[in-house]
Amino acid sequence: MITFGIMTLNFESEASYIYQIASRSHSFGIECYHFLPSTINPLTNQVQGRRFDNKEQRWVEDEFPIPSLIYDRCFYGDDEHSKQCIPIVSWLKSREDSTFLGFGLPNKLDLYETLSHSSLAPYLPLSQAIGDSSDVVNALKKQKRIILKPINGSQGFGIYYLKKNEKSIHVKTEKNKKIISRIFPNESKLCQWLQSLLNYRPYLLQPYLELSNNDSQPFDIRILLQKDEQGLWVERGMGIRVGNTGGLLSNLSAGGTVNDFPSWSSTLSLVNKEYICNELNFITTNLPHILEKEILPLFEIGIDIGVAKNGALWILDVNSKPGRKVIVKTKPDLQETLFLAPLLYGKYLTDTDHKERKSYYEKTLYH
Repeated sequence: MITFGIMTLNFESEASYIYQIASRSHSFGIECYHFLPSTINPLTNQVQGRRFDNKEQRWVEDEFPIPSLIYDRCFYGDDEHSKQCIPIVSWLKSREDSTFLGFGLPNKLDLYETLSHSSLAPYLPLSQAIGDSSDVVNALKKQKRIILKPINGSQGFGIYYLKKNEKSIHVKTEKNKKIISRIFPNESKLCQWLQSLLNYRPYLLQPYLELSNNDSQPFDIRILLQKDEQGLWVERGMGIRVGNTGGLLSNLSAGGTVNDFPSWSSTLSLVNKEYICNELNFITTNLPHILEKEILPLFEIGIDIGVAKNGALWILDVNSKPGRKVIVKTKPDLQETLFLAPLLYGKYLTDTDHKERKSYYEKTLYH
């Protein structure tokens, strides 16, 4: 049988989704396992993890060789366990006898550099690395309003909005579904705070874009793309994420809500609707192929598209380990397809010769 391992940083992460995949694996001739990178014995290459028992339809503790197929659903943080697992996953990606469904994407800045030399460059907000706090102060003098994002961030964590007023600087972020504001009386006080932030993790800087609806709620379009059982990219669905009034984030983890795309687009004029749909089609058709040409093979990507007040579309984020909540909420009948997709694509990889996928690219670890 094909050995298929789902890899996470803890056994509670996406437990329901992983169970649903595993419960369908046996009918495809697949033995399904669930493990953490840190449970691999480097001397024996044996893994202490869980095997799905098809007869009893449950996980059982087991020791097993490293699976031949690996579905990486590890989401790294700043904790010690994440730091321990990153080099292990790096080593796994370099092995000749293990194939990852997708190799992931580099950090936001490297991804920006890649896409900025492609046909999608016009859709990218200008992004620059921050060396120190003076870079932020200088940008504020020119632009008045900017956004700071962690280079390795996800789910909207650690994003800050800065606005330069006549005598002060307003900083805003969202934590635990609450909007937190702070006023700095001068640049010196702002720089003290900024330097402590930048010392903790690397950030990038972008201009602030008006990406809210008429109710001052941030919103964006989330699109899920996956490869099917023939290795071809397909669009699974798209939905509208709407955040809190006056907030920065539309992420569901930050308290955002979901609307279906047809209902939202029906409020647009025919000209605007046609324009936006054509633009979205151009992005979704080209993005996967640009990424795979410049980086490494992927299995799935989530794309977040912002729509500005003037109708311009902006690629806000691309994620190689996307969630499925937005798509399931707008298309509940798609759940079965999403549970089967990793298994069908894994079987496709096993049935075809894809040795070129084995090359290792360490920049893809974080996403």
